[in-house]
Amino acid sequence: MKTKSYKPNKVSIVTLGCSKNTVDSEVLQAQLEAGNVHTVHEDSKDADTIIINTCGFIDNAKQESIDTILAYAEEKKAGRIEHLIVTGCLSERYKEDLSPEIPEVDKWYGTFELPQLLNQVGVDYRKELLGERISSVAKHYAYMKISEGCDRPCSFCAIPLMRGGHVSKPIDDLVIEAKKLVRNGVKEIMLIAQDSTYYGIDLYGERRLHELMDRLSDIEGLEWIRLHYAYPSKFPFEVLPIMNSKPNICKYLDIPIQHISDNVLKTMRRGITKRRTEEVLDRIKSEVSGIALRTTLLLGHPGEYEEDFQDIVNFVQHYKFNRLGVFTYSHEEGTHAGTLENHVAEETKAARAEEIMNIQHDISVENNRQLVGTRQRVLIDRIEGDSYIGRTQYDSPEVDNEVILPISEGYVRTGDFVDTLITGAEAFDLMAKLDR
Repeated sequence: MKTKSYKPNKVSIVTLGCSKNTVDSEVLQAQLEAGNVHTVHEDSKDADTIIINTCGFIDNAKQESIDTILAYAEEKKAGRIEHLIVTGCLSERYKEDLSPEIPEVDKWYGTFELPQLLNQVGVDYRKELLGERISSVAKHYAYMKISEGCDRPCSFCAIPLMRGGHVSKPIDDLVIEAKKLVRNGVKEIMLIAQDSTYYGIDLYGERRLHELMDRLSDIEGLEWIRLHYAYPSKFPFEVLPIMNSKPNICKYLDIPIQHISDNVLKTMRRGITKRRTEEVLDRIKSEVSGIALRTTLLLGHPGEYEEDFQDIVNFVQHYKFNRLGVFTYSHEEGTHAGTLENHVAEETKAARAEEIMNIQHDISVENNRQLVGTRQRVLIDRIEGDSYIGRTQYDSPEVDNEVILPISEGYVRTGDFVDTLITGAEAFDLMAKLDR
């Protein structure tokens, strides 16, 4: 295996997995460019080096990562690329197993080996590039990682094995990073972490998410701040008054419930009960009027029986989440759940997921129809055909609803905010016209 460094002519970075990986790839790209290496994102044309940032969260993500590595290994064997480097979560966890199986990969790096990866391609890591990133998504929004790793003992999750324990970034550093993003044209920042509710405990001895959001909201030019991945257990209610009082903090919250059955929550080691979960949701909805709640559910975990699934059905029908996603359980070695019998058949998991998403489809139609006739401020993300595609403050990019505005309504630019009147609704789309 090749270990000596070299200076590539052009590097293409391929990013798989979650938004946290997106941030890592953007930081990597900024470091490479600072070292005078020409980089592109997911465009292998004329690239002599491919760096794949992998995901290793669940079976489907791992398989996608492996398939991508194998595809580029074939490109290397065919002589279309010279160097192939793999980093990220899959590499962190499985590089010793994968290295002998895919010899075309020049080097495997874990999630905390950015300086070593840079050295491999003849670039020195520059600590002074705090907050410097090259956007791989739209220029007007960005994800900002407020912490790394996780201290939660969730039975099904291998993230602590790949990312380590929870480590918060200092508030001052995050403010600097956000200001740099805004200077580069970013108008919306999504705060992300494995668990954003833990933010600050390791640095300050107490939760400081509300202080971070307050400080960020004072940045001139930052129009929207959006909070993701706030666990219900020990939820920091101090953020709710900030959401109410700061106009640039979106009335939006991504709160991953995962399950509602006490039996399954206990097996999952979620540290919360059904009753407490409902109390948390009820308080959030009562203190922040009109807030849009997004959640994620995990179906088919060991110990989930039909009555447990019916608890989920009833819960979803009652709370009518604005946005909801589902994934099915897969055994992850090294986790607590990996030692339990995986007794729910794959076809049963798939059927349960489909049933929940069918229920959510109808809920989404109902929720969206209530917006018809209302005025909404919309951020334009892109142009598709003869339409502008945008979002309200109640929607995060890529995973939530979109607003469709005909180009014939008038000229607007990507990244513009426009005032609209909602004229129609489907399950996951709103139709609009300019509110003149």
